[in-house]
Amino acid sequence: MPTEREVYERHAEMYERLIGFEDHQGNLIEAIGRCFRFNGADVVESGAGTGRLTRLLAPHVNSIRAFDASAHMIEVAADHLRRTRLTNWVTGVADHRRLPVDDACADLYLSGWSFSYLDTWGGDTWEQALADGVREIECVLRPGGTAILVETLGTGTGTPVEPPHLARYFAWLRSAGFELIPIRTDYRFTSVEEAVELVGFFFGEELAQQVRLRNEPTLPECTGLWWKRMKK
Repeated sequence: MPTEREVYERHAEMYERLIGFEDHQGNLIEAIGRCFRFNGADVVESGAGTGRLTRLLAPHVNSIRAFDASAHMIEVAADHLRRTRLTNWVTGVADHRRLPVDDACADLYLSGWSFSYLDTWGGDTWEQALADGVREIECVLRPGGTAILVETLGTGTGTPVEPPHLARYFAWLRSAGFELIPIRTDYRFTSVEEAVELVGFFFGEELAQQVRLRNEPTLPECTGLWWKRMKK
C-alpha cells in the first residue's frame, strides 16, 4: 500500500477509481446545499485532488476555480473536467495558504479531505499553518461567504467517529467557529473483487479483509462537513 503522499504524487488515476464509488447515496451535494445556495455562485476549491467535488458542483454554479498542491492530481482533474464539456472552471497548482486568486472573489470556499494536512503534515508549526490557511479562506471569500471543509469521520463504520489523529484539528476548527454536519458517504463497488483491490490500495489490508469477509461490494463511511459563514 502506498503512503498518502505517494498516492497524491504518483497514483492519481487509481485514487480517482476509488472515489468514483464513494457516496453512492448522493448525500454530499445535498449536505453542501444545506449550508450554501449554489445558483450564480463563484467557488474557490482548494485541495481539489482529481476533481470529484469540482465536477459535482460545476453544473450548479457560475464558476469554480480548483487548486491542488499536487500537479499530478490536478492534471487528472483537468482531464476529467474537459470531458464534461463545461467551460466554467479553471484549475491550477497551489497551496491552501497561497491561492492565486483575487481577494473577495468567491461566495463559497470548499476543501475536501485535504485542509487537515495543514495539521497532520504541519509538524511543530501546525497551528500557524492552520491559522494561515483560514486567513486565506477569509481573504478569498466575499462578505457573508461560506467555507466548507469536508473531512473523514471514519471509513468502515456506519457511526461517525472522530479519528484520534484528527482530534486536535477538529478541536481547532471548533474553536475557530466551524460547525459540524455528519453524513454517510458509503462506497458501492461493482464487485467484491474490485472493492478489495481499491480499499486495500488506499486504506490498507485490514479494511480490505473486512470487505472480503463480509463478501459485499460495499463499504460504510461517515464524513463531516465543517462549515462557517463569514460576517457580512
